[in-house]
Amino acid sequence: MKWMKHFSTITKHRHLVIRHCWKAGIVWQGLWHDLSKYSPAEFLVGARYFQGDRSPNEIEREKFGYSRAWLYHKGRNKHHFEYWTDYNPNEKRVMPVEMPLRYAVEMFCDRVAASKIYRGELYEHGYPLAYFLKSKEQRFIHPDTSELIQSWLVMLKEEGEAYTFSKIREQVKRGKKNG
Repeated sequence: MKWMKHFSTITKHRHLVIRHCWKAGIVWQGLWHDLSKYSPAEFLVGARYFQGDRSPNEIEREKFGYSRAWLYHKGRNKHHFEYWTDYNPNEKRVMPVEMPLRYAVEMFCDRVAASKIYRGELYEHGYPLAYFLKSKEQRFIHPDTSELIQSWLVMLKEEGEAYTFSKIREQVKRGKKNG
């Protein structure tokens, strides 16, 4: 029953993100995290292509050249940097927009939780950074947002989870991206 395994995976992920968001000081945001994954547009695709060790959207993308479930998801969830693009009339092209702090924090929480879910017992604090760096050059993200997320991922690798979440929580309280 792939749909049950998919349901279990997304629910475990979501609950882990909620815990991380609580540690980071954005509790309410964590409670709303990824609710769209339970919608038919996302859930049915996730259940059909579930494998357990990577996103079902990747399989849909391999099959069709794009993922309708991902397009639906990223358009409704502001913790994805892909949401933050807009047409720049000065440049006459679509450009990445800097993410507000609270969504950048949720993105960090999401990436750490996804790493834990997909890596399981093999998870180490350096894995989310390695995954982030693997596609850094191809990523269409505002440079300041990328730098901020990377700094937290480096901190996670070097200082651990408790320290990193305490520093992020301090930034959230101050409402500042740096310092």
